Amino acid sequence: MDFIRTDIPDVVICKPKVFGDHRGYFTETFRKDVLEEFLGYRVNFCQDNESRSSYGVLRGMHYQMPPFTQTKLVRVIEGRVLDVAVDIRKGSPYYGKSVVVELNETEKNQLFIPRGFAHGFVVLSETATFAYKCDNFYAPEYDSGFLFNDSFLEIDWQIPLEDLILSEKDKNQPLFSEAEKFDFSKKLYEKYISNGR
Repeated sequence: MDFIRTDIPDVVICKPKVFGDHRGYFTETFRKDVLEEFLGYRVNFCQDNESRSSYGVLRGMHYQMPPFTQTKLVRVIEGRVLDVAVDIRKGSPYYGKSVVVELNETEKNQLFIPRGFAHGFVVLSETATFAYKCDNFYAPEYDSGFLFNDSFLEIDWQIPLEDLILSEKDKNQPLFSEAEKFDFSKKLYEKYISNGR
């Protein structure tokens, strides 16, 4: 597995090695020890999720507030998606900035998104199967989010607005300026990302 830091260094592209021949392919999609060595802190994933969506389905922007903040490792099993992570850490030099990466079944790249970021994606292919690991359990009472097309964020979703398919919840999320945020104080943020290491 190779790792590439993005323009927001805490968000990391993970590139697995894919071995293929006439039978198909094999790839190692997760190695806890290798990832932790690169990051320099522990990640204890405890829940796996999977969704299947059609072209134009947009899910986002979502996150959970403390004490149920989540680190995510996201990937595409089938199809193509545009994946987006937005820094919601008040005081961060990257606050309000985003990382936008295409994930697809061919390259099999993944995106590591630490606590303190909102996440969303839109399906670019006819269908897509999307999977991700979380290091905290789903807790709906701590669920939060903001509007995917808030002009402040300047995210190009690469899909015409009229083609987008959203839940009622995601259509009615607050603006980024009105949504709950994280505190970027060093002590608190280290607690968020390290699970109390």
